[in-house]
Amino acid sequence: MSKYAYLSREGYEKLRKELNHLKQVRRPEISRQIGEARAHGDISENAEYDAAKEAQGHLERKIHQLESKLSRARIIEEEQIPDDKVYIGAIVELKDLDRGRELRYTLVDEEEADYSQGKISVTAPVGRGLLGREVGETINIKVPSGTLRYQILKISR
Repeated sequence: MSKYAYLSREGYEKLRKELNHLKQVRRPEISRQIGEARAHGDISENAEYDAAKEAQGHLERKIHQLESKLSRARIIEEEQIPDDKVYIGAIVELKDLDRGRELRYTLVDEEEADYSQGKISVTAPVGRGLLGREVGETINIKVPSGTLRYQILKISR
C-alpha cells in the first residue's frame, strides 16, 4: 500500500460520500437483517443469518479500506499539476501511431479510474508508461495484448 492516495477534490468527495452512506445507511440495514435472522431461531443452521453476517464482513472491510484511503489522501489541486511532464492529475492527448487516432486520458489514482470517462489509473500499464514523459515523445507500452505505440501531443491540467 502506498503512503499517500492522490485524489482530485471530486474523487475525495465521492469517496467521503460513499463512506458516509456505508456507515449511515448500509451498516444499520445489515444490523437490522442480522437481528431479524437471529429472531428466526437457531442461528447455527440459519442461512439468512450466515448471509447477513457475511455481508456485514464485506461492508466492514470496505469501510476500513475507504477510511484508510481517506486518511492517506492528498488532494491534488489543478494548479499543483505541472504541465511539462505527465504526472497524476494531468490530461494527456496522445496519437495512437498504429491506428492513427487521437486519444485523451486523465491520469488518476486507481480509486478514481473510469475508462468510460477517459480516467486511467497511474498503476495501470498505460498510466505507468506515460508517467514522467514529455510532449513530443514517442513511447512503447507493453500491455497484455501486445505493445501500444503512442506519441504525446499535449499535456494539460
